[in-house]
Amino acid sequence: MQNKPVALVTGANQGIGLQIAKDLAAHGFTVLVGSRNLERGEAAAKEVGPDTRALQLDVTDQASITAAAERIRKELGRLDVLVNNAAISNTSKLPGMSVQDYAKLNRPSNVSLEEVRAVWETNVFGVLAVTQAMLPLLREAPAARIVNVSSGVGSLTRNSDPAYAYRSIFGPGYAASKTALNAMTVAMAIELESTAIKVNAACPGYTKTNLNSYTGTRSVEEGAREPVRLALLDANGPTGTFSNEDGPLPW
Repeated sequence: MQNKPVALVTGANQGIGLQIAKDLAAHGFTVLVGSRNLERGEAAAKEVGPDTRALQLDVTDQASITAAAERIRKELGRLDVLVNNAAISNTSKLPGMSVQDYAKLNRPSNVSLEEVRAVWETNVFGVLAVTQAMLPLLREAPAARIVNVSSGVGSLTRNSDPAYAYRSIFGPGYAASKTALNAMTVAMAIELESTAIKVNAACPGYTKTNLNSYTGTRSVEEGAREPVRLALLDANGPTGTFSNEDGPLPW
């Protein structure tokens, strides 16, 4: 087993995930760039730095997840940080369609159940599947950290307020998947609260990425700050929280 700490970032071949990988590498981690497409992952790993490896990982494919966990144990023998970043906003968004226009297709009355299932398969069930597979390694680490990249649009408290700016886009797909991810975060934190593993959810903010057709207002550098902060928490840091870089967010 190597002495250097190891971090796995899912969906790290682009966007916020790629920036998180770069930042963790800068903090001295060996970084595993999780990517559905291995070639894209390898290209991203070269961009991150020398002590970075591409890891073929499709969070909706159990065989891929199992193989990834086995490879980590065989090649590195440890895992200290898991950043569950891989996510999709939809499966059928047309080029150039605004977030607001797409939200009209994501109402409880008209959203495709296939669409909802596909989004939740990645954003919710994929996170649980990857976490379950990586937990044996994380439990062996001296002080492992799990960071789930969530979103403020999943906050039930915020969406219950008529004055909330993004309330109109709340629907069964992406937004509700982040609500469910927050619930998974709390469940994981409760199970692991007697251990040294800390589990927290991070909101990167409205970041300019492929997820929103690059309409976001924040840079990937800004979006990566809170996930990275939570990945680097010391023993006195919290667990079972939901936050952005300005502080705690309501569930």
